[in-house]
Amino acid sequence: MLTLAKLSRSTMNTKDEMFTEASNFWDLQKLYQDLEAVKRLLSPRSRQGLTETEKLYLRGLLCGYSPAEIAKKLFQSPKSVEVYLCKTLYPYLKNLLEVPSEVGNWRNICNWLNDAGYKKLSSGENLFNNLLPQETLVKIVNVDFLKENTISIDINLQLHFPSNLNRDESKNNIDE
Repeated sequence: MLTLAKLSRSTMNTKDEMFTEASNFWDLQKLYQDLEAVKRLLSPRSRQGLTETEKLYLRGLLCGYSPAEIAKKLFQSPKSVEVYLCKTLYPYLKNLLEVPSEVGNWRNICNWLNDAGYKKLSSGENLFNNLLPQETLVKIVNVDFLKENTISIDINLQLHFPSNLNRDESKNNIDE
């Protein structure tokens, strides 16, 4: 039989494990540190660091969940989650990111944090960005009507890639 203490510990472990996929896409450690610094400025008497609830709700937002969806997953009232966010995380984020006084939509937070550099790029995204052409020239050379409902178009295509990308390196990365 589960005691109340065991049940509480098991619930806590489950909450710690919720929304962990945020760490795949966001630099949570840097974000936590920066938000903790802002929290100390805004609330010097408050507990040091972010609370586990603040971290949990932040991870939920970063995973794309609305406050109402976070509340549903945690079996909480949507209004209580919204009020908590408005009193804690939203002011920290607004101060950290120097955004307008109103958060507006919770989706803005991910966009602002992405713009501020807190989102991680996967190695595939980095490789893909390095392989994109810097300049593209498309030239239509000839257009012929061969038969009824048949058109022949000759096109010259020039792609100029970044010069700092080593061909052997990019070939090795693509082969992996």
